[in-house]
Amino acid sequence: MKVSVIIPTLNCEKTIEYLLKRLKNQTQKADEVIVVDSESNDNTAEIAEKEGAKVIKIKRRDFDHGGTRNFAVENSTGDAIVFLTQDALPYDEYFIENIVAPLKNSDVAAAYGKQIVNEKAIPTEKFARLFNYPEKGFIKSKENINELKIKAFFFSNVCSAIRRKEFEQVGKFPSKTIMNEDMVIASKLILNGYKIAYVPEAKVIHYHNYSPIKQFRRNFDIGVFFSENSWILKYGKAEGEGIKFLKDEIKFLWHSDKRWIVYAVVDAIFRYSGYQCGLKYKFIPLFIKKRISMNPNYWSIKERRF
Repeated sequence: MKVSVIIPTLNCEKTIEYLLKRLKNQTQKADEVIVVDSESNDNTAEIAEKEGAKVIKIKRRDFDHGGTRNFAVENSTGDAIVFLTQDALPYDEYFIENIVAPLKNSDVAAAYGKQIVNEKAIPTEKFARLFNYPEKGFIKSKENINELKIKAFFFSNVCSAIRRKEFEQVGKFPSKTIMNEDMVIASKLILNGYKIAYVPEAKVIHYHNYSPIKQFRRNFDIGVFFSENSWILKYGKAEGEGIKFLKDEIKFLWHSDKRWIVYAVVDAIFRYSGYQCGLKYKFIPLFIKKRISMNPNYWSIKERRF
């Protein structure tokens, strides 16, 4: 199976060299590594080229979470496409081998790996990774929707692999989406009868110590996504998962570090408020949406479409 690794980048000269060197040291080598750079102001593209990656340059104003990745796939040759973000560092040399292994099963069209933290992560971030990425692997299919509800479509392009044939068959990632292009492709695959594997052995170090303000902005974008893709919510409300998350988070902090419980509650209020604002984004003036969104470029793209 030929493997292509795709990494969108922007101003990551401090991390891209280390990431690419980690990829070179894998037990299963990538047949090609494609870096899609959005007009970085630093030496990201030059470092990537030096490390042997194929660099495709696009205008920053044209970056789109789904469309840009589709463009990279169109310029790739692999049978299996591994997606990474620029801040996801493979934990060991078995990452590629482990993330593509499930794709050898004809029923499994995609797989995603386990995100872990290091000692710099705050307790709430540590819990978030434990909540979303358990120790035991599993396979999700259409039969699991009643049990898992919206969680059946959970999937992350931070570290994932998708077989090209099925990726193209279900119509690729959606273009012009503010985020969650990975959830959309997962839902397409599952609803079309394919399976998705969660592979905890394929680990990357990845987390964000977001402040409550940044959590508001991120969850505003999540709300916008669900407002524009409300069909997904018929399988389960995102709020229900959020309530479970907070309850489990408080239990975790109670036993590990009680000092963070108040922070977690405040953080949850900001996340919920951002999400609700996002659901009602059509009533918010454009200049405000650009200021509170984590993806202001999305709103510029929407402007150009109309």
